Amino acid sequence: MQTAVPAERLRLHLRRRLAERMTDQLRADEAAGRPALAEADRMALAGRILNDAAEEFTHQLLADGTPVVAPEAEQAVIAAVLREVFGLAGLEPLLRDARVENINVTGERTFVRYADGRRDRLPPVVGSDAELVDLIRELAARSGVEERRFDRASPGVSFQLPGGERVFAAMAVTRRPSLSIRRHRFERVTLAQLRGNGTLDAALESLLAAMVRARKNILVTGGTAIGKTTLLRALAAEIPPWERLVTVEDTYELGLEADERAHPDVVAMQAREANVEGQGEVSQAELVRWALRMSPDRVIVGEVRGPEVIPMCNAMSQGNDGSMGTLHASSSRGAFTRLAAYAVQGPERLPLEATNLLVAGALDFVVHLDRPRGHEGRRVVSSIREVVDADDRQIVSNEVFRPGPDLRAVPGVPLRSETLEELIAAGYRHEGTGRIWGQA
Repeated sequence: MQTAVPAERLRLHLRRRLAERMTDQLRADEAAGRPALAEADRMALAGRILNDAAEEFTHQLLADGTPVVAPEAEQAVIAAVLREVFGLAGLEPLLRDARVENINVTGERTFVRYADGRRDRLPPVVGSDAELVDLIRELAARSGVEERRFDRASPGVSFQLPGGERVFAAMAVTRRPSLSIRRHRFERVTLAQLRGNGTLDAALESLLAAMVRARKNILVTGGTAIGKTTLLRALAAEIPPWERLVTVEDTYELGLEADERAHPDVVAMQAREANVEGQGEVSQAELVRWALRMSPDRVIVGEVRGPEVIPMCNAMSQGNDGSMGTLHASSSRGAFTRLAAYAVQGPERLPLEATNLLVAGALDFVVHLDRPRGHEGRRVVSSIREVVDADDRQIVSNEVFRPGPDLRAVPGVPLRSETLEELIAAGYRHEGTGRIWGQA
């Protein structure tokens, strides 16, 4: 009984020391220009740190006249901390559950959303707010090639777990620390697979594939966690393997470079936050400009969320046809308002009329995702809008597929004849009948 309290104190001491020293190591490596440690090397370093910290803790107990932790119990605590840190603590069983799509932790309160739309409250994954902050810091420190700080000076952090899950966490600006994890069930996906799970039908599959092959510039829109990245991956699967792609993201998520057979020539770039001194930031907007210097056939922006909209449109209208991106928007038409709002944030400060001309000259199609009524766990392509032109303060477009009664896309305004001819040449055909939609 006497060793129970010292053992718990030891665990907390080890967690704190490991977080501090792993972060110090990361900063030192970055300052020296050394590459990030591989997972096995990080585990070995963590083991050494924990053993040193355990010895330090024993000296403290001896100096205080407190009973020390038995050697066997000490090694058990070290092993448990290693499992917590490198096994993602209480998150591990949730991340192993293929049914879980979203994980949200606020303090010790843990909620999940399953792929079928069902939500549930689960037992805590941590014992306190301090443990949650420590866990987030450790995960962030191991997330990538550069530092992702998480403290009162940087109260928000975004990164990717080794399994590809997207993480965002906040502290200080929230009453209690909060962690949100989004999982992608389809890391490698095709339009045919999306047809199989009901996201789209044969006509939409044929149209979307032809849009990619005809090198049309596409923007995928929809709400949070609606499947925009998944659809973007499926569209990218239609790109010929000999094309050179450059992807730009706030946090690595697309992962196109992971499939060398489908995409052997990919440069994946991730925005970088400023360091402790407030220097070294590289924004998505800057990365898009860099991407244009890398001789890409297509530029793919994981998510447009700010002034990168202007360099993205420049990329789409300056010879990099077939480029793509995603955007949070409530409708396909609403995407144009959102793009204009983002463009105003850029250093160019373009007026609305100039922004609309830029967008109309860059974008060819907006593809919108929604949830069908009565099927909250499902996602469907709900609208496809062809961009036609800009008329002063608004963008002229045709909704060639519009939301039906259940929000699934149904044929709307016919495609323009010149667009239809290009898509037919790229293989657009209504599967099963051979009839081409848009023709009498």
